Amino acid sequence: MSNYDVIVVGSGAAGMIAAIKAGRDGKKVLLLEKLSKLGAKLKATGGGRCNLTNTLGHDEFMVKFGRNGRFMTEALNLLSHDALIKFFKELGVDTHAPDGFHVFPIGHNSQTILTALEDELTNLHVEIKSSQKVVELLSQDLHVSGVKTDNCIYHAQNIIIATGGLGYPALGAQGDGYALALSLGHTVTKLFPAMMPLLVKEEWVTNCRADTLPKVQLRVNIKKYKHLKAVGDLIFTKNGIRGPVVLDFAREITPILSKLGEVPIVANLTKGMSEDDIIHHFKNENLKDPDANIEQNLLSILPKSVIAQLCKLVGIDASVKFNKISGKKREGFVKILASTPLNITGHDGFKMAMITRGGISLKEINPRTMQSKLIKGLYFCGEIMDLDGPCGGYNLQWSFSSGYLAGHLLS
Repeated sequence: MSNYDVIVVGSGAAGMIAAIKAGRDGKKVLLLEKLSKLGAKLKATGGGRCNLTNTLGHDEFMVKFGRNGRFMTEALNLLSHDALIKFFKELGVDTHAPDGFHVFPIGHNSQTILTALEDELTNLHVEIKSSQKVVELLSQDLHVSGVKTDNCIYHAQNIIIATGGLGYPALGAQGDGYALALSLGHTVTKLFPAMMPLLVKEEWVTNCRADTLPKVQLRVNIKKYKHLKAVGDLIFTKNGIRGPVVLDFAREITPILSKLGEVPIVANLTKGMSEDDIIHHFKNENLKDPDANIEQNLLSILPKSVIAQLCKLVGIDASVKFNKISGKKREGFVKILASTPLNITGHDGFKMAMITRGGISLKEINPRTMQSKLIKGLYFCGEIMDLDGPCGGYNLQWSFSSGYLAGHLLS
């Protein structure tokens, strides 16, 4: 039996920075990880490039997380994106934002982030025990007192749960933290996979897999959900869609899909052009080259494979001139260019999900401390809470900020 000031369960971004902050404040810290190595999911973040954060101000940043975004105020005030960049610079990791928005470690290698965090944990004499799965939270008189693993009991008056969500089970995500929270009376909302590719009913997409379509606009074609929209690059797959715009959109789609079984959406594949814009485009192209056909007119906007499939959908020949097709077919073609219908039918579940939508109810967590309102000494940080954002460094910044806050107020 061992005694500590703080026990951190989980060694992702949130867990490691929580342990570092507590260690810097002079606490005796134990970091427990069920896998054999630390930071498996962090290492895989952003395809191994590790988009740490972005350059948005706090208000804009929080809006991206939806109606619960203000919950993040205290955490972001304590560790903003500027403070996070400074934190890593002090650990010897320089960062940059090549596009002025997405912040990466120079070299775009997540291993540099992981190594810096591990070295700092070592410098602070944080005790690390891997291959230690926590199976029970111990408590007495509504105050945590320790944790039980498969083969040992560790005692502490402060426990930080940073076990993440259900995404990427191959990297250790099994929802352990949810069960631990439930055991002490916390509420866990319904959990959905998010930030992942989606499957569609339409078979024609399989013929359009060669290219990336930029600035695609997606929106749900159901009156109740028409406010749900996303813009970004899209890639067609053998049986669906992927790409940054789909990853962002998936977090809105999966809860609706669980209710309805199928979600109709429309996609503007023409970089946001309206029907009038498309008609003007054809007129201008015709003035430039009166002999150009539909395919030639559209190649500056769409890949050849997509043009062919959209023409096929409305029954026209891409090799004819736009002004030679009948009025009704022309109207239908312009409409499908501006609003291509697709029907989302499914996804590959948590095995392909980068994040989890849902988690421990925010109503039961104090946003000023990350401490449970139900059990003293119990803290939560990162993805385990009911708060998730889109692609682009949002979720990693939140993990670091919430972890830093959980570790900070133990002092």
